[in-house]
Amino acid sequence: GIPMLTTMGLAAAGAVIVGVLIALTLVPALLGFWPNAVLSRRSRKHGRITEGGANNGGSRWARFVLRRPLPVLLLSVMGLGTLAVPVMDLQLGMPGAEAKPTSTTERRAYDDLAKGFGPGFNGPLTIVVDAKAAANPKTAVTTIEKKIKATDGIVSLSPARFNTAGDTAVFSAVPSTAPTDTKTQDLVKTIRNERPATEASTHAEFEVTGTTALNIDVAHKTQNALIPYLIVVVGLAILLLMVVFRSLLVPIKAAVGFLLSVLAALGSVVAVFQWGWLASLLGVETTGPIMSMMPIFLVGIVFGLAMDYEVFLVARMREAYVHGDSPSQAIQSGFRHSARVVVAAALIMMAVFSGFIGADESMIKMIGFGLATAVMFDAFIVRMAFVPAALALLGKAAWWIPHRLDRILPKVDIEGQALTHQSAIAPAHNDPTTREPARI
Repeated sequence: GIPMLTTMGLAAAGAVIVGVLIALTLVPALLGFWPNAVLSRRSRKHGRITEGGANNGGSRWARFVLRRPLPVLLLSVMGLGTLAVPVMDLQLGMPGAEAKPTSTTERRAYDDLAKGFGPGFNGPLTIVVDAKAAANPKTAVTTIEKKIKATDGIVSLSPARFNTAGDTAVFSAVPSTAPTDTKTQDLVKTIRNERPATEASTHAEFEVTGTTALNIDVAHKTQNALIPYLIVVVGLAILLLMVVFRSLLVPIKAAVGFLLSVLAALGSVVAVFQWGWLASLLGVETTGPIMSMMPIFLVGIVFGLAMDYEVFLVARMREAYVHGDSPSQAIQSGFRHSARVVVAAALIMMAVFSGFIGADESMIKMIGFGLATAVMFDAFIVRMAFVPAALALLGKAAWWIPHRLDRILPKVDIEGQALTHQSAIAPAHNDPTTREPARI
């Protein structure tokens, strides 16, 4: 229901669709012209692809986690849970000129106006009155003005301006507190709660609008949409991962890990940009509410990256398990082949997002910091510690799926399990001693 988010979501989804189409068409076509371009020099020289060593950094780390899965799991959950605690004090809003550096003219003008006329002068409330149904429109507008001026938290009103017909008026109400102050939010709520009684007595309708009220409404709407958004996104991901991994617990574990990383990143954003912890190190001069769109950005972007990392790691584990490895061997195999991919991808994204932290704009700085920390938590704590520790404790149960659910889900044989089964039974069919006579 927020047009800006709708536009961004459609554009991002369209970009992903184009990327998938390119990966499925243009990339294979280019590899057809240069088939050896993706191979290492050793592979091109020997004419075959050589497997990586069985004792690289990924496999060594996997063995470390497998030896002590419970402590690793508890430490990762406790660490991310501690970082997520500030989320309980999350305050959403749209930072304005007060969040800009003091070197800018906008910030200096904001400070001068606040000193001369009070902090609320920078964010007046606009009151629009529709008095067409009133017997005397001007009297109705005057009554509404007096009612609003008597509200605690309002320091002054501007004279009402009427339209040509004289049945519609607009005036400004200046709060005593700053636009992003929680008391200003309470003031807007109070005026709106008292509106029905005032409208009934005057037979005139009025609305509270303006930039300050608009930002409060956007923050409220975004906060209310966050839980349904999480349920839809995470729920669809669980269903998709069930189809891919043929497991019930692996998708749930992936969703829990994602929520831990996102909440820890959002808690870090609150601690720095709202509470002011280590704010000076990042060049944050003024703390305040967190940008209204920040949770949506964080959940949407980090969720896509987190599921990529999950598939990179766990798909290789699933393949090894399907082809006969034990659960612990499958974990080592997944880390041996995919850990470096996850680390490289995470470092790239962290470098990109960290570049935003150097921006002068507080909102851009906040987005860069939040995304960079979220990727770091998800790749290096959730995927490298939480995931292998949880899978090690679950053992074979991690790859269990109820028979009825397995029958309902569509078959997507990513690991080639059906081919392995066919190759295993093929010798029996080709053995003349066991073959039955052909029947016509």
